[in-house]
Amino acid sequence: MRYDGCMHVIVIGGTGHIGSYLVPRLVELGHHVSVVCRGNRSPYLEHGVWKRVEFLHFDRAGEEARGTFGERLAAARPDVVIDLTCYRLESAEQLVEALRGHIAHFLHCGTIWVHGPAIEVPTTEDTPRQPFGEYGCRKAAIEDYLLGQGRSGAFPATVLHPGHLVGIGWNPLNPAANFNLEVFSRLARGEEVLLPNLGMETLHHVHADDVAQAFVRAVSCGASCAGQSFHVVSANALTLRGYAERMAEWFGAKPRLRFLPFEEWRQHFPANEATTTWDHIVRSSHCSIEKARRVLGYAPRYSSLEAVRESVSWLLQNRMIQRL
Repeated sequence: MRYDGCMHVIVIGGTGHIGSYLVPRLVELGHHVSVVCRGNRSPYLEHGVWKRVEFLHFDRAGEEARGTFGERLAAARPDVVIDLTCYRLESAEQLVEALRGHIAHFLHCGTIWVHGPAIEVPTTEDTPRQPFGEYGCRKAAIEDYLLGQGRSGAFPATVLHPGHLVGIGWNPLNPAANFNLEVFSRLARGEEVLLPNLGMETLHHVHADDVAQAFVRAVSCGASCAGQSFHVVSANALTLRGYAERMAEWFGAKPRLRFLPFEEWRQHFPANEATTTWDHIVRSSHCSIEKARRVLGYAPRYSSLEAVRESVSWLLQNRMIQRL
């Protein structure tokens, strides 16, 4: 295993949201990068370094069903494996058993939803957990397993927990805590926007490139951060109300907001949209990055608003948000 510069890093899901920023960062640092992906999907951002990336085309679900996914990764002889697409405990267990003793460091992409509803904010990594919902509970179980392996010295695993991802090419979580772009269009036109309750629930965004930065720093940190988890979010969370007001002002419009109790608010929107909003506001994520700053040297480049505005600018250019 090599920690004197160039390493062989495998990124599972390397052409997705985070991987599109992470892979170029790793290549530019001199690492040999292999990307595991199911098909020929292009990354979100064009970059010349993609020509220097090795692509391993195989289907994770199919390989896992055959019990060969971890074995195929081990056969590629990586020093570091970064898993951006693990959503089941069984998947993590299969990887660990196949890679144990063969790699120097394993990094898993978690989520701040492992916490459940916030009690004291900002929430730290060691705050007692109350996860709920299938996604949050599954990711919490994966984290418990991996950190147990890391703390015991049995397997060098580290977990990074991103917030609500923002980046060029996809829809950001909006001030109503869902993904309907019409909210941004209405703010841009100075039209009324309905928000649930008093709009004081919080959302914690992060630019995908800042998440990539954190993963790169964890790779550089090596197994010394094994057995630990880190929040990877912007420096500050946003209230729904503040988020809406700042975005309207950025558009050059006067914010026109109206607030309704959630049960009344949800009657104005499709059920799936209301469910998405509820999933976010009931958690009201607001996480501390002090540990990531101290241990990894994590320094987010984007505030929540800066990250969203970059994404919204791209959506405006591509006429997915209508100002008129």
